[in-house]
Amino acid sequence: MPTYEYQCNLCDHQFEAVKSFSEPAIEICPLCKGSVRKLYNNVGVVFKGSGFYKTDSRASSAPASTAATKSDTTVKSESKVEKAAPPKSEA
Repeated sequence: MPTYEYQCNLCDHQFEAVKSFSEPAIEICPLCKGSVRKLYNNVGVVFKGSGFYKTDSRASSAPASTAATKSDTTVKSESKVEKAAPPKSEA
């Protein structure tokens, strides 16, 4: 439920009220019974949960096509090493 701030037009008394959207606005000051006006301030925003951080929208690793290319290159270079001729023995 939202919190609203009010200020009395006669005595300048400021107060807050926690009210639902469907409740009518407060029109009378609780101290002097004068008329009040609603004060508007910056809205405090709290980001909770996933999707609000820059790391939430990034992929967990490199794209699949790049990962496959890197692993193919690794396999090819390893097989070249394996196929190399064995060292010559001195006899």
